[in-house]
Amino acid sequence: MKLRVVSSKEEIDTLNESEELIHFAFRPSNKDIFKLIIRCPNVKAIHVPSSYKKTISTSAQMYLSMQGIALLEGDVWGHRKDINEYSEVSPHVFDRITELKSEGLSEQDIVEKVSGETKLSPDFITFIMSI
Repeated sequence: MKLRVVSSKEEIDTLNESEELIHFAFRPSNKDIFKLIIRCPNVKAIHVPSSYKKTISTSAQMYLSMQGIALLEGDVWGHRKDINEYSEVSPHVFDRITELKSEGLSEQDIVEKVSGETKLSPDFITFIMSI
């Protein structure tokens, strides 16, 4: 699973319209969020650092919710945009989730365990489990 890292407002115009998962590495305004949705109509989730999520307006959050777009909190630890514009979720994460499900753990226990083993946020792990 690939998460497209967007570092600036200007970069939104260069996105491929088929992008589904976006990480904003800058503090997006309502205009930036709406511009992204117009540019990428298939977007399923927007991932932002926790400090940025707190500043996203209620109206933008409500709009995303109405469009079925998840607003996820978290960082892309150790990602170098100069090397790759995508941050990838390791197949190991999916294997681990499957393994823990087969052990009969609850969704909350799986989220806590995988979050502790990786640098992925609980929001993002919950999203991964839902797709």
